[in-house]
Amino acid sequence: MIANERPVIADSLWTATANPAPDCPPLVGEVEADVVIVGGGFTGLSAALHAAEAGLRAVVLEAESPGWGASGRNGGQVDPGLYIDPDEVEARFGPDIGARMVDYMGRSGQMVFDLIERHGIQCDARPVGWIRAAHNKAALQDIQGKVAQWQRRGADLRFLDRDALAGMLGTGVYAGGLIDMRGGNLHPLNYTLGLADAAIRAGAAVHGQSRVISSARDGDRHVLRTAQGSVRAGKVLLCTNGYTDGLAAPLAQEVVPVRSVQVATDPLPPEVAASILPGRQAPSDLRRLLLYFRMDAAGRFIMGGRGAYGDRATLARMEALRQVSVKMYPQLAPYGWRHAWGGFIAVTPDHYPRLVRMGPGMMAGLGYNGRGVAQATAMGRLMAEWAAGRPEAELDFPVTGPQPIPFHGLRRLGVAATVLKYRMLDGLGL
Repeated sequence: MIANERPVIADSLWTATANPAPDCPPLVGEVEADVVIVGGGFTGLSAALHAAEAGLRAVVLEAESPGWGASGRNGGQVDPGLYIDPDEVEARFGPDIGARMVDYMGRSGQMVFDLIERHGIQCDARPVGWIRAAHNKAALQDIQGKVAQWQRRGADLRFLDRDALAGMLGTGVYAGGLIDMRGGNLHPLNYTLGLADAAIRAGAAVHGQSRVISSARDGDRHVLRTAQGSVRAGKVLLCTNGYTDGLAAPLAQEVVPVRSVQVATDPLPPEVAASILPGRQAPSDLRRLLLYFRMDAAGRFIMGGRGAYGDRATLARMEALRQVSVKMYPQLAPYGWRHAWGGFIAVTPDHYPRLVRMGPGMMAGLGYNGRGVAQATAMGRLMAEWAAGRPEAELDFPVTGPQPIPFHGLRRLGVAATVLKYRMLDGLGL
C-alpha cells in the first residue's frame, strides 16, 4: 500500500456520515488459516465473506482500517460491466471466456445489491440505475453503440435523448445518454463496513492496523508477518488495488495509481434538492476526464472527477469541480461546500482489471479503472472460489501471470501529460 499517504483534504463526507465500524483489532500472535487476504476494501472483504461462507478459515490483514483506501472514498456508483464494450471484449478474448467475462461483470451490480439485501447492510443502497451522459455528438454515437451491444445480450439498458436525459438530471447540458438499470449507487464506506461485519459474522477474522511486513514460503504454506503476529495459510489473496506496494513484486507495476477527488455541499433545502437528479441516479459522463455526480440521502450534492498528484494542483481541481457544478446547476450558487476529499484508484493501460497468478497458492485481483464498487465485489467472489478449490480455467475471468507496465517509474509523468492533453480536448468539446 502507499505508505504514509496524506490526503490533500481529509474532510470526507463518507467518513463524517459513517456507521459504527465493527471491531477489527490488530493481529496478535500466530494464526493458522486456509486463506489469508491482504487488504480490507471491497475486493478483500468480498473475498473474505465468500470464503467464510464456503467454509474456509479466512483472515483479513488491513494496514489501516476497513475502507480506509479507495473503497471508503469513491463516489459510490455501482457501475455494472467492464469499461470496455462487450463486442470488443469478446473479440479480444474469444467467444468462450470473453462471453463469460461480459456476462459475469455485467451481473456485478446485482451482486452488490444482493449482498446488501442478504446481509442487511445499511448503506443507502439505491438500485435505481446508472446513467452515462454524452457531452457531444461523437459521445452520443458511442452511447448508442453501447446500448445496442448490451441490448443484444438481454441487458436492461435504454437510450435517452436530450430531453429524456435532461428530465432525469435536472440539467440540459448533455446531448443524451443511457440508463443501465443493472446499476445504482450507495454510501461506499458504509457498504465496506457492512461487508466487514458480514464477513466477521460468517466466521472470518478481520484485522485492522495489521500491515503485512513480510511474506515467505514454508513448505506448502505461506507465512505473512505483521508487527505483532503472523498468519500461516495455504492460499494468499492480494487485494490492495491502488494502494499496492512492494510486498509481492512486481504487482505494484501492474497498475498506475491515479487520484480521484470529490466535493460535496451542505444539505440543500428540500425544494433545491428535489430539482437535481429527482430519481436519485448517479451519472457519469463520457469526457476524457469524466465527471461523476449524485445526491446523497440528506440532500447534499456531490461532484467528483480526476485529481492530481500535487497538493496545489489537486486543490485547484476541487475548486474546478465546484465551479462546473454551479455551471450545470445554477441553483447551487448560494450554498456552501462543506466536504472535499480524495483517494487513489488503480488504472491499467488497457482498462481491464487483472486477476494475477503470483506463484503457487497466491492470487491478486486489482485494476478496476474507477468501477471498483461492482467489479471489486465480483472479483473478490471469484478469488474466494479459487481459494476454495475452483480451477483457474473454470473462473469467469482470465488468470494471467504478472504483466508489469514498462517504464512504470515514469508513469506519473505520463499521466500528468495525458491529463493536460485530455483537459484541453475536453475544453474544446472534441
